[in-house]
Amino acid sequence: MRPGTRLLHWSARAALAAALISLSTFPAFSHDAPKGWRYPFECCSGYDCREVPKKAISERPQGYVIERTGEVVKYQDARIHDSPDGQYHWCSVAGADDTRTVCLFVPPKSY
Repeated sequence: MRPGTRLLHWSARAALAAALISLSTFPAFSHDAPKGWRYPFECCSGYDCREVPKKAISERPQGYVIERTGEVVKYQDARIHDSPDGQYHWCSVAGADDTRTVCLFVPPKSY
């Protein structure tokens, strides 16, 4: 190995290790719900999810209806999750009020 090459290899390895540690320590692009629990990464890119009032989501025979868009999310849909805080949380594409649902957190039936 030429002089200085060893140092270059060591520096590259150290930089790679630091990058991997930072990625594993801080999940990329997710954030906390208002009550402190974390939205799952598959639902949120840092701004897609938010708590919504109960009147924003209605339960109908065909599923949950997002009142703003009219979208129906069937009860057995994999995008539906139990809400840890008993509130509705809606995750939509780019956090917009007029896009499709990515995830929907609903209060468990015990609430």
